[in-house]
Amino acid sequence: NMKALLSLGFLLLSVNVQAKVFERCEIAKVMKTQGLDGFAGISLAHWVCMAQHESHLNTLLTKSFGGRDTVYGIFQITSEYWCDDGKMPKLPNHCGMPCSALLQDDITQAIQCAKTVAKSAQGMKAWSSWTRHCQHEDVSEYIKNCGV
Repeated sequence: NMKALLSLGFLLLSVNVQAKVFERCEIAKVMKTQGLDGFAGISLAHWVCMAQHESHLNTLLTKSFGGRDTVYGIFQITSEYWCDDGKMPKLPNHCGMPCSALLQDDITQAIQCAKTVAKSAQGMKAWSSWTRHCQHEDVSEYIKNCGV
């Protein structure tokens, strides 16, 4: 039955691209292990808050802004400055990686790139959701009872 076979194919395809969505404490532990706690003077709770508001902790999230640039992954990092989307190789690519590296379940490279962003002149202000939801807020809830 071709129809059943086709729908099975689509099912397998959709399972294949299933995003990893982190739990709050799970991401906090990974971030801590990878040296984000206090990195560039930013507390772990602030990093978790930022990622929560940028992507809801979804590694596969991308958003496009009229084709000019796209933001990628758990930190919603833009192709305009930080990664190579293959469309506009003339852009700076400050993280020195393909944008696809920011969509992996293993967020090691995404964290590496986020550190590069945090050390830049913009710092955490590169993430508008951090400015809106985290910057002047009590963010202790984001790592509460996580054992970090």
